[in-house]
Amino acid sequence: MRSLKLMQPIASEQAPEGKEWVYEIKYDGFRAVLEWSAEKISLISRNGKDLTDNFPEIVSYCNELQELAAPLLPLRLDGEIVILNTIFQANFSLLQQRGRFKSEATIKRAALKRPAHFLCFDLLQLNGKGTTDNKYTERKNKLRKVFERIDQIPAIRWDSRIGFIDSYPDLESIWSNLFTHKGEGIVAKRAESTYTDGKKHNAWLKIKNWRNISGIMTNYDQGNGYFELAVYEKEELKPIGKFKHGLEGKELETLKTLLVANAEKQGNTYHLPPAICMEVHCLDVKEGELREPLFNRFRFDMDITSCTLEKVQESLAMIPETIELSNQDKIFYEKEGLLKRDFLLYLREMTPYILPFLSNRALTVIRCPDGVEGDSFFQKHLPDYAPVYIAGEKSGDDTLLHCGSVEALIWLGNHGALEYHVPFQKMGKPVPVEIVFDLDPPSIKEFPLAVFAAKLIKRLIDQFQLEGFIKTSGNKGLQVYIPIPENSLSYDQTAAFTQAIAFLIEKQHSDLFTTERLKKNRKGRLYIDYVQHGKDKTLIAPYSPRKNPKATVSTPLYWEEVTDQLSPEQFTIKNVAGRVKEKGCPFAGYEEARGRQPMEIVKNFISESGG
Repeated sequence: MRSLKLMQPIASEQAPEGKEWVYEIKYDGFRAVLEWSAEKISLISRNGKDLTDNFPEIVSYCNELQELAAPLLPLRLDGEIVILNTIFQANFSLLQQRGRFKSEATIKRAALKRPAHFLCFDLLQLNGKGTTDNKYTERKNKLRKVFERIDQIPAIRWDSRIGFIDSYPDLESIWSNLFTHKGEGIVAKRAESTYTDGKKHNAWLKIKNWRNISGIMTNYDQGNGYFELAVYEKEELKPIGKFKHGLEGKELETLKTLLVANAEKQGNTYHLPPAICMEVHCLDVKEGELREPLFNRFRFDMDITSCTLEKVQESLAMIPETIELSNQDKIFYEKEGLLKRDFLLYLREMTPYILPFLSNRALTVIRCPDGVEGDSFFQKHLPDYAPVYIAGEKSGDDTLLHCGSVEALIWLGNHGALEYHVPFQKMGKPVPVEIVFDLDPPSIKEFPLAVFAAKLIKRLIDQFQLEGFIKTSGNKGLQVYIPIPENSLSYDQTAAFTQAIAFLIEKQHSDLFTTERLKKNRKGRLYIDYVQHGKDKTLIAPYSPRKNPKATVSTPLYWEEVTDQLSPEQFTIKNVAGRVKEKGCPFAGYEEARGRQPMEIVKNFISESGG
């Protein structure tokens, strides 16, 4: 096994600026080279390890593109193997697990459950000719044309297994995306640089998206040089991890002298009473370990009692510094023992998944300033004390609410906005961008009726070759979504479509389902609400919490999860973020599906049904 001669980025605390620099997202993955010829496709790690068998889904996908790629071969592509949570955030822990699997059957199961991507950022060889002497911009343009040739546009797609890491000329915009998605970092690259092996250059600089956490130094292991950091959880010190790097020179020597004079030594370890606060950079804290920790500075300005687990959680969440959080210890979900802090941490963790469904749409919120048990009210217009970044379009003398950024979502959450409802059209537009069936059983006891109805709708839309998505309402029902291209259908046409489907299901199972709007006339049947799908009418957004004592969330599902064992109470603000990290987001491909929908088939059906 021989290491590959690859160009490597150099760590930097600051991102350089100027016209000579461009910027790329740095993903948390395995650096690898995709070697692609007419005879063989291989994935080779930076250390020379053959990863081909570990990621069969990538190789199989390239084989499917062999005919399109043939005029370009042989190719050598430099990139990163990743498992994506979002377009800007990778899941390194899942990738590590994949890397350890040996069994072919286990690898295949994992590849089906959470398939990996090979995201390419550089071109080393085209048509068998080396390109490393070309300037970065030339290599990037050639690489872009490679991906255009094999029909990989947009640059990263959920339904593909290879992608293209594009570059940004603007540091502010790429950092904004990185911050929103809590990605790993960026790489700044000199536009005129050639490809140089190793780190003997000043052309690629990596800048990490650090989380800065403060803790108390409690132990020092003289044997391996690691310091231990702890914080208070209530009144007890809780270790959160160890670090070694970044503390050096006079600071390190002074600290060691202090330890020898004041700490109790047991074996190789010095134990220090809680007294010294310090700030450490890291990417995460998990199961008593700091991810890529780096000492930043001593915090002599801090009292040890302010080094708490709650403060660490806020720092890891990357709450915008411009927002001053209030009343974090207020009880929001009394029955579940959840505080306002827990609610806001959920919103921040889920920001990359929620915002795509709120951006560019008029927003209506249900505000519960004192939690779900307190008073609540609807709000859809901008209050006079609100910041400009939650302002939408004008509506008469009022301004509509809009949530299109991390700051907007956290500001709204901090002001008690518990539920987030949006219409079916973009702000200021007269036509829908999705069709939705709202399946509303009489109570949660009849939730299996919603499961049955959803499966019936799935069979019907499959006949139209439409891609449908499903989520819980967060209360007692299910909602089936069909994304459609903007300007493809009017509200009159979608009304005709939803009505025809609803009437058909009602006719087939009149004892179970009804389209009767009056509750008193439904007689225990599930209500198929097609009327709610109209201009300016709203529905709860994906991943929005609900005003429910059990802290439930309107949660996207995979169709195979829609079984009789399903319950909307399974999904709460306590577990949905972890679920998405483990299983991925079922709505990840929502926007891509929009452009694939066979709208002519739908239009013909509407026309034939008299719509």
